[in-house]
Amino acid sequence: MWQAELTLTDVRVPAENRLANCHSFTDVSRVLDRTRYTVAWRALGLATASYELALAHALRREQFGQPIAGFQLVQDKLARMLAEITSMQLMCWRLSTLADAGRMTAAIASVAKMNHAAKARAIVADARDILGGDGILLGNHVARHHADMEAIFTFEGTDSVQALIVGREITGLSAISGRKPAR
Repeated sequence: MWQAELTLTDVRVPAENRLANCHSFTDVSRVLDRTRYTVAWRALGLATASYELALAHALRREQFGQPIAGFQLVQDKLARMLAEITSMQLMCWRLSTLADAGRMTAAIASVAKMNHAAKARAIVADARDILGGDGILLGNHVARHHADMEAIFTFEGTDSVQALIVGREITGLSAISGRKPAR
């Protein structure tokens, strides 16, 4: 993902160019809810790609006359990575079902984003570990996935922000403002 630094000075946005029906942070929050949903899917994609790269490498890379995929620690990592990816797939499927039905809430999107960002971060790190020194070479893509995952981890708020959104839904109290939420 390309990152750019933009500086806008003395900029005025004509009324016809403003976001339609956007009058408050609550309106912006609705957009963030939807993008958190897509960030959960992005995290799943990076986790899956990293797992597939690690598996292919483990089957191809030989050590002591056999593929490293035959070693217990590598198989343990691969099995745990696959289990986490499977649970992420199920959560994304459920999230999509709720979104299609118009029943996705801010808290549900935040749970998925929080969960998937943390799990994908760990899966990418395990993939990097399986690739060893090759894991930092850009040509093997795991290093790129690692950098992308760090960006995704912060998109639309870190896991701490997501936890506050979920906590507000669970308790009915906003830890951010100290008030009951309006929405």
